Amino acid sequence: MGPLRRDAGVPVSPEKPHGLDYSLTLHGPDGERLVGFDNAHPVARQKRGDPQDHRHRLRGIRAYEYRDAATLLADFWATVDTLLRERGVIP
Repeated sequence: MGPLRRDAGVPVSPEKPHGLDYSLTLHGPDGERLVGFDNAHPVARQKRGDPQDHRHRLRGIRAYEYRDAATLLADFWATVDTLLRERGVIP
């Protein structure tokens, strides 16, 4: 996989300085979001113009420091694995 081209994403802005829209989610059987990483909206305590990157884990939301797409995917899957282990879904 080569580097992402800037013209392949969204316009670079203070809210999306990496020029990407993304949303990665894991939902339970009942449709409840268990894990999510996205930059679709600002989060509480965030100043206007701050990056919108954040993560959801169960009902909690925290800012997320986006580095690159590979790290984003690794962080998402690590969080999914942790949650599934906590719930006894995987050993």
